[in-house]
Amino acid sequence: MIGHTISHYAIVEELGRGGMGLIYKAKDTKLKRFVALKFLPQDLTRDAQAVERFIQEAQAASALDHQNICTIYEFSETEEGQMFFVMAYYDGETLRQRINQSTINHDEAVDIVKQLCHGLSKAHARGIIHRDIKPANIILTRDGVLKILDFGLAKLARQIRITKQHSTLGTISYMSPEQLSGGKVDHRTDIWSIGVLFYEMLGGHLPFRGEIEQAVIYSILNEEPEPLSNDRNDVKSVERIILKSLEKAPEDRYASVDELFADIQTLASPPLAIRHKQKSIVVLPFENMSPDSNQDYISDGLTEEVITDLSQLSELRVISSSSAMAFKKAHKDIQKIRRQLDVQYMFEGSVRRAGDQLRIAAQLIDAKNDFSFFWMK
Repeated sequence: MIGHTISHYAIVEELGRGGMGLIYKAKDTKLKRFVALKFLPQDLTRDAQAVERFIQEAQAASALDHQNICTIYEFSETEEGQMFFVMAYYDGETLRQRINQSTINHDEAVDIVKQLCHGLSKAHARGIIHRDIKPANIILTRDGVLKILDFGLAKLARQIRITKQHSTLGTISYMSPEQLSGGKVDHRTDIWSIGVLFYEMLGGHLPFRGEIEQAVIYSILNEEPEPLSNDRNDVKSVERIILKSLEKAPEDRYASVDELFADIQTLASPPLAIRHKQKSIVVLPFENMSPDSNQDYISDGLTEEVITDLSQLSELRVISSSSAMAFKKAHKDIQKIRRQLDVQYMFEGSVRRAGDQLRIAAQLIDAKNDFSFFWMK
């Protein structure tokens, strides 16, 4: 394949290979840039499930426009009928390569998890569950930007399962108990995988181990991870977050990656006396003013987008979406919410859809000083 030109892509070198794809670095001869081509192996073109997963990977990733998710440019096939898609080429290394070099320090591990939460928050808001979060599927660019790759096992929240009942796909060490047991899988399975990654980065080894695959599965289903180093205060400060992410029962984990992110932000904040001086805000659920109640997904999606964007501001404490959503369709007593969440600012709004037009009204409320700023679009 190296040295050949597919369409207008001149293949330069092989970047990696796995059961579901062969990845090559190539030169886009039209736009004069490097890209990555992922090919479905020729022997899988006759496997209907493999073909569907390959197509789904391209569709899932291309539906997500986020700085922490790989960008898909094109989906096509060769003259011989071998399918491939074109994605951005990132100059950097995989998280697996980074972990293999040495134990990752606290600040770098926290930054990686924060970026991972941002990307997965976008996917989850669109109803896409990755289901295969592991170091080999994460790229760290030379600029320090994390990119989530390989949505080959992604599952749409309302989609019929591609995999057979009780079957398992993915890398065993990073799979949640519900994945291994063939149970119902939702976005909290990605939270489990984050917990495994977080533990591995700081501890230098996996939380659940064994000499053979069956031993690893037993450990995940029945055992608790060993405590991390007792003499490292930086590790102890996030151990609670890791253990909550690794709860066996999904309902005992974080309700969302936004809630996990908010917990990390809290631990990283100054002591309580200082933290109260930090600006804080809650984005209240946008109200659906459309006659059709089925349009709630628009107002909910807009709420999630605003929370995600504001969460990237380090100087602002943002209440998690799970806490904010508790006020959906509830009577909004501004001062009661301010006291309950200990926030200074509130952002609320409404969405009305008429045909192809969206009318958005919103206001920023300074609850402490009792005044607001209003805008409409």
